[in-house]
Amino acid sequence: MKKSICLYFQVHQPNRLRLYRFFDIGKDSHYYDDFANRTILRRVAQRCYLPTNELLLELINTYKGQFKVAFSISGSVLEQFDRYAPEVIDSFRKLAGTGCVEFLAETYYHSLASLASPTEFQHQVMKHKEAIEHYFGVTPKSFRNTELIYSDEIGSMVYDMGFKTMLTEGAKHVLGWKSPNYIYSGALAPKLKLLLKNSTLSDDIAFRFSDKSWSDWPLTGDKYLGWIKAAAQNDEIVNLFMDYETFGEHQKAQSGIFEFMRYFPEVVIKDGEFEFVTPDQAARKHKAVASLDVPDPISWADEERDVTAWLGNELQNDAFKKLYSVTEKLSLVPGHEQLWSDFGHLQESDHFYYMCTKFFSDGAVHKYFNPYDTPYEAFINYMNVLSDFILRVDDAISVSDVNFAAEKKTASAKAVKADTSKKTVKKAAAKKTVKAETAVAAKKPSAKKAVKTKK
Repeated sequence: MKKSICLYFQVHQPNRLRLYRFFDIGKDSHYYDDFANRTILRRVAQRCYLPTNELLLELINTYKGQFKVAFSISGSVLEQFDRYAPEVIDSFRKLAGTGCVEFLAETYYHSLASLASPTEFQHQVMKHKEAIEHYFGVTPKSFRNTELIYSDEIGSMVYDMGFKTMLTEGAKHVLGWKSPNYIYSGALAPKLKLLLKNSTLSDDIAFRFSDKSWSDWPLTGDKYLGWIKAAAQNDEIVNLFMDYETFGEHQKAQSGIFEFMRYFPEVVIKDGEFEFVTPDQAARKHKAVASLDVPDPISWADEERDVTAWLGNELQNDAFKKLYSVTEKLSLVPGHEQLWSDFGHLQESDHFYYMCTKFFSDGAVHKYFNPYDTPYEAFINYMNVLSDFILRVDDAISVSDVNFAAEKKTASAKAVKADTSKKTVKKAAAKKTVKAETAVAAKKPSAKKAVKTKK
């Protein structure tokens, strides 16, 4: 049996917030920087999404289905594609039509809901599943959580939602001596199969590809396959997971990234030791070799491979707690679509990522796509927006209470009116009955008259 290579790409762009000042609270509830969102989305579409989709389609057709990839596309970016670049959706639909591309489920808003609210987490996963079915006509079978965040508890929730395959990080502090190049099972959900990212090989492309100071620069397809074969000499599968923006955006076209991607599948297929598989195919092909214990959440971010990129300081934790404290209030206004939409977009993990205060080895990563000069500016801007949002929720509840009271009063009045009407009808019926009985009695001959007649 051939060994496997699983290529997976994350596609996401957040709804960036506009500069929202303290004096805007309660006066202006449009939170988003539409110009920046459109500009960045269009730019990345031209540099990455459209040319890379075209290249992948060409490779799939060239190798007659032997080349396969997987995507997770957040609901947030799907909305922006619809709004600013519908041609990108068309290009993904062409890939879906090949049968060689798997679309994974995730949280609709690319959120941290799995760390805060099981109910909201499930709601977003189901919402995203419906979106993928709507846009691409396929039902997701595998799951990847936001930024590959995983724990035993999260894995259990994912399995309960019907997914039997999940992607996460091959974190060294979790694996210990174990290799990421096997399939594992969840500790609390033994039937859930886990595909682990090979961080070194993935980051060789995602982060180091264009670094001319890197001792292994330039990276070629033959060299890269040699590394893969060495890494999986006694193993079964190599999982290469990365941001889709790696192609053309993070690694510019002039770096040779597209030429590398064009040549790499040819090298793998000609060599014959490995074959490309999607996550669902990998889970069906390979057995889990052991369970993986992950009591605390892990992710693919930063050197720590934990969740401190989003929840690692007081600013982030304060904003996070305040945001999810609104969940119970929102449940009182279930039909308010705009409030629920804003609540979802305010959950996007990027807002918390911008507040990260790591300035050392991972600092450069946190600056990319970051619209703020400092984490403190990100925090203040976000909290101003959140304050206005909470005011709107409170107002909606007040209106809902007033409407409920009015409806209750109207219902009560109707009930009284109906009761009065019922009594009136009953009284009228009684009178009618008495009148009828009197008329009948009047027509009957009296006993004396009856006797006299008889005589």
